[in-house]
Amino acid sequence: MKICPRPAAGVAAVLLLLLLSGCYEVPVTGRKALNIVNEQEVTKMSIAMFDGMKKQYRVSRDKERLDQLRRVGERLQGAISIWDMPDAEWEFVLFDVPNQINAFAMAGGKVGVFTGLFKIAKTDDQLASVIAHEIAHVTAKHINQKLSRELTAGTLGAVGMIGLGVGGAGYLTQDLLGAAYGLGTAGVGASFDRKMEKEADLIGLMYMARAGYDPQEAMRVLEALEAETAADPSGGAKNGSSFLSTHPTNPERMIQLLDAMPEAQKELAKSPHRAAAK
Repeated sequence: MKICPRPAAGVAAVLLLLLLSGCYEVPVTGRKALNIVNEQEVTKMSIAMFDGMKKQYRVSRDKERLDQLRRVGERLQGAISIWDMPDAEWEFVLFDVPNQINAFAMAGGKVGVFTGLFKIAKTDDQLASVIAHEIAHVTAKHINQKLSRELTAGTLGAVGMIGLGVGGAGYLTQDLLGAAYGLGTAGVGASFDRKMEKEADLIGLMYMARAGYDPQEAMRVLEALEAETAADPSGGAKNGSSFLSTHPTNPERMIQLLDAMPEAQKELAKSPHRAAAK
């Protein structure tokens, strides 16, 4: 039987039952994870941050790329269960930042793509691979998990949570959420641990396949990232391509994709988009 992971050391024992009640099940993988942050607050604040980014960065007017992003976005959102993203008011924005090979997604169905991403994602399938991966971080609630760890770590967090109960709405701040998303740093993009990246790879692979995109293209995107990393050993720091530093590529991730490919191909075969193309 799967149980919610134990909270970080140092959290008062009296909180244990409250923390356990904050369990959720990750889509596709079925992993049990901790989420004690207020969902509505995360979504509300995420939308505000996304609106701020639309003022901070110039929005692209490249019709060809905008049409491509719209096509891919519509198909992906149609392949994602409302239960995976219940609060989504989908919005896909192309930011005119050619020196950033980057994309991100936020709670509430907000997705941003930087024009530099098209250096490695040239086709609809390849773009779908990247966006599906980013959306998977949201549906898996990786940001919520990071915030939950912050809120339960140390005496201060424990004391605060006693007064707030499950949800922690009053303890969640713009700064804390912005740090979890990676905002305010060089470039944009949350830095997740290896397990979260691999989980988003797996979930995203299934999402893109359900939308009728070839899951094999996910491998080609990782290969293109490897080539970019080889060309820029700084991991993208020199040219602002924070995607390279926040999404490390490694053999483990590629092996996992290969292992999951048969299941993804089954999802692809069932896709209504695949059937319509035949």
